Amino acid sequence: MSLIYEKRNAIAYLTLNRPEAHNALAPETMLELLDAWKDYRDDKDMRCAIITGAGDKSFCAGADLGLLIPLFTGAREPENEAELKIRDNPMISMQAILRDFDLHKPVVAAVNGNAIAGGMELLYATDIRVAAERARFGLQEVKWGVFPMGGSSVKLPRQLPYARAMEMLLTGELMDAADALHFGLVNRVVPNNKVMEESERFAGIIAKNGPLAVKAVKQAVTAGIGLDLKRGLAKEMELAMPVFMSKDAQEGPRAFKEKRSPVFKGE
Repeated sequence: MSLIYEKRNAIAYLTLNRPEAHNALAPETMLELLDAWKDYRDDKDMRCAIITGAGDKSFCAGADLGLLIPLFTGAREPENEAELKIRDNPMISMQAILRDFDLHKPVVAAVNGNAIAGGMELLYATDIRVAAERARFGLQEVKWGVFPMGGSSVKLPRQLPYARAMEMLLTGELMDAADALHFGLVNRVVPNNKVMEESERFAGIIAKNGPLAVKAVKQAVTAGIGLDLKRGLAKEMELAMPVFMSKDAQEGPRAFKEKRSPVFKGE
């Protein structure tokens, strides 16, 4: 199993499980990852997700250069059902790394090691990122003559200053965790053995918040980024009003007045 998918205390855990290959994304991993994202999206009881990598070296080294990329380029033929599915529908890979998959529920990235290429691109759709001190970030596709087509040319310049984004895209050089924090690519940099603890702290806070409100906030932000101010504010209103009309919106102020923790049901 190249992905471990678990659910505990309203949190979904996705662990890329190929530490011997730096958690590179094989065809089977892509299928398992997409299935996990769909399950998390559709499970009303899951309030937040944490994605991480197995082992102590890599979060994810991106697409497996020996298994996945040759399928895309036609350098080799599929050898099993998973590879056939990926070859016949390359968009599965794009959905698996959340490039073309609408996920309005929050995701925390526990970056336990290097996030390279597709591993870096997987971070774009996450909302809070906790990095180990040893973690490094980079897009090395140009070094191997391929295009970082997991959304990097569009999303990275929106998440980093233009010149810094272009440095990463054009040189393929790696950014260390301190610089990633400085430029706002990650939220926290912590000792290597504290990454999951800090990630679970964030996820636990989010999981206690109103799920309808959390989902609508993320949806409004992601939709509004590409809109002008007037249309962005209109989209915000469109998404906010159903939240205000929900039972959760009645429960929150009631709990505040009664000096107790709210019990949100996502209704």
